[in-house]
Amino acid sequence: MTAAKKKVQISVYLDPAVREGLVEYAARRDRSQSLIAEAAIASFLSPDADAQREAAISKRLDRIDRRIARLERDLCISIETLAVFIRFWLATTPALPEPMAQAARAKASERYDSFVSALGRRLAKGPNLRQEIPEDVASPIKPEQD
Repeated sequence: MTAAKKKVQISVYLDPAVREGLVEYAARRDRSQSLIAEAAIASFLSPDADAQREAAISKRLDRIDRRIARLERDLCISIETLAVFIRFWLATTPALPEPMAQAARAKASERYDSFVSALGRRLAKGPNLRQEIPEDVASPIKPEQD
């Protein structure tokens, strides 16, 4: 039966900011500073450390790429929604004579406030329009030809 190898104590000098980071990390993880430092050094000296770092970075980049793709999709939906609304509004709203236009502007302000309130309620309760549209839409929505 072999005796367990005894760990060797070493003394190192750390930048105060690194030392503080070590203290905070160890406290958050409820682990000793020695254990955290030993794991960090072992990881640094490991021959596959570069491969592990590359895999972690690749995974993060893939996640960021998917988020950006969703943002592009959501932006496309937003732009097309606004364009369809504006096209519809312009096609269905006749110009008003000036005396009626002033009354309409006053009413528009009231209606706008109602719209903003309704939008706020919708955003607060969900689901939002993006969630109602299937994720598997293959290509960006093409605007209708006039």
